[in-house]
Amino acid sequence: MAADLETPYQPDPERIPVDLFASKKLPSLSSGDLGFADSSDHLLFTLRKSSSSLKFLLDSSGDPLFSISHLHNGMWELHKGDVQKRKELVLTVKRTSNRFSKTELDVSFAGESSPPPQHLVIKGCPFQKSCTIYSQDSIVAQTSLMYKLRQIYVGRSKFRLTIFPGSIDHSLVVALVAVFLQGRN
Repeated sequence: MAADLETPYQPDPERIPVDLFASKKLPSLSSGDLGFADSSDHLLFTLRKSSSSLKFLLDSSGDPLFSISHLHNGMWELHKGDVQKRKELVLTVKRTSNRFSKTELDVSFAGESSPPPQHLVIKGCPFQKSCTIYSQDSIVAQTSLMYKLRQIYVGRSKFRLTIFPGSIDHSLVVALVAVFLQGRN
């Protein structure tokens, strides 16, 4: 029993939510890029706009992870890597509801797999940079503005992305948030 009291508690890192902080004002970003950094300000992902209908999600070394193509009338496609090389289609996103204060997106994964692919729904308000990504009855991730105590006006230039433990890759969640933020157009 005494040995148990001396052993420090080590939480399972797979069960702890991860916070990423998104901002256009991180030191290593080019003009117009949106960066996603950890709590130590290490840049993990960069969202780079190529044209009005094409964006790239880059990793910390600048290699493209996903290309996000805005097709038409509320439809997006996510490809692995660079879309010009026509790599594998990962998922498609369709806007199912678009009101001033609420947007809803339906995410369908591409490809055939033995267990049926996950179905995701994204709900929220792009203007307030707040959304929740749902997988059936559980929350995959949430975004929210950075509030501070005694702050009357909340700036929209920086927001938090909290990714809850689960089976979805963090880079894919960041790409879905990028689609959601583009969804108001």
